[in-house]
Amino acid sequence: MKKRWIYILILLVVVIAGGMGFRQWQMSRQATRLAVFQTEIVTRGELIATVGGTGTVHANQTAVLTWQTSGTVESVLVQVGDSVREGQELATLKRESLPQAVILAQAELTEARKALDELYTNAETAKTNALQAIARYADAVRDAQYRLDNFTVPSNQAGMDAIEALDKMKANLDAARQAFEAVKNRPLEDPLRKELKEKLDTAQSDYNAAVRRVELEYNLQVAISNLEKARQDYEKWKDGPSPEDIAAIEARIAAAQATLNLAHLTAPFSGTVTEVKIKPGDQVSPGSVAIRIDDLSSLLVDVRISEVDVNRIQVGQDANLVFDAILNKTYQGKVKEVSPVGTVTQGVVDFIVTIELTNADQEVKPGMTAAVNIVVNQLNDVLLVPNRAVRLSGGERIVYVLQRNGQYEAVPVTLGASSETYSEVIDGGLKEGDEVILNPPTVFEQDGPPPWVNRNR
Repeated sequence: MKKRWIYILILLVVVIAGGMGFRQWQMSRQATRLAVFQTEIVTRGELIATVGGTGTVHANQTAVLTWQTSGTVESVLVQVGDSVREGQELATLKRESLPQAVILAQAELTEARKALDELYTNAETAKTNALQAIARYADAVRDAQYRLDNFTVPSNQAGMDAIEALDKMKANLDAARQAFEAVKNRPLEDPLRKELKEKLDTAQSDYNAAVRRVELEYNLQVAISNLEKARQDYEKWKDGPSPEDIAAIEARIAAAQATLNLAHLTAPFSGTVTEVKIKPGDQVSPGSVAIRIDDLSSLLVDVRISEVDVNRIQVGQDANLVFDAILNKTYQGKVKEVSPVGTVTQGVVDFIVTIELTNADQEVKPGMTAAVNIVVNQLNDVLLVPNRAVRLSGGERIVYVLQRNGQYEAVPVTLGASSETYSEVIDGGLKEGDEVILNPPTVFEQDGPPPWVNRNR
């Protein structure tokens, strides 16, 4: 009996020692597991969602000026770094070295300008003459109208127009002459001869009156016609030469001036001279590069954005830019333009988004490569979870929350906007202050959490 109690006592000691050893082993294993986990505290804060890309800085405008004719450089009026204004002369060629057509353009320009001056002078003269003619023919109309109004129409022509009366009186005169011809050789005292002679004289007087009436009406119509013509001439010239005539001569002037301009280089816009490749005495030919001008008042970066992200980008959105060549500086910009048409490169569709720098300084230069992040969404005071903590399990997104007792809890979450590192939590059991695991055991991700993981939050 005594030996039996000894065996029981020994067995109890072994069981207790084994239990304590297992507990110690379990705690050691859990401590080891906790030691390799990376965690982060869930907080509330600002979420900035961005779309990124790279691009090269370029000027707002760039012009590479080339010679359009051959010749010898006479003068170079600028150097690299000079600011120039639009239309400013930059370089010239020697006149005697120019092709004959360019030299003769000066004479053509002079002649065309003279022709234009004469055109305006002649137009002014024609307008003055027209005004004088209007006054003269207006007087003529008034005079002719007065004479016609004061002409007494014989009673035998009343009711007839001038031409009808003239024809009638001509017929009467012819008849009277014929009748008188038959008796004109009779003695002057012959009664019939006297009677027919009186009728002939009356017919002649009536005919003369009809002719006078026609003349008066004709003079009036001529005066009216002349007055109308003078008025038309005035309308034609009152505003100067005709647009067609002016355009024809101005085209001659423009052509001659363009030919002459071949001997000069001028700035097409205001900017900065960034390259000079000529010097006095150089022989040049058409196409020879001479000077480059850049408008550095505004610097732009063209960024290629994937078709997946382009609809999130709008004109006016803020952007941050950093340059490999400029350390420890971040520049700001805004979206200036979003290309409406994509380009395909090796099967990938991209869209060009143009960013305008808003605080560029002297360190930023065309040609530099910029890393660009466009801010497409910005939220304040939202619950944030690290993207590294989010896993997909059974078709839902979950995060593993580390409990105070060392256990894990799988918490389902519904996410909203996201950035490269954080996502907005809009629903679920996660709360501020929770400690989430950034690198949960692989077996969790493959098979889901083990049975002892709490999912009832």
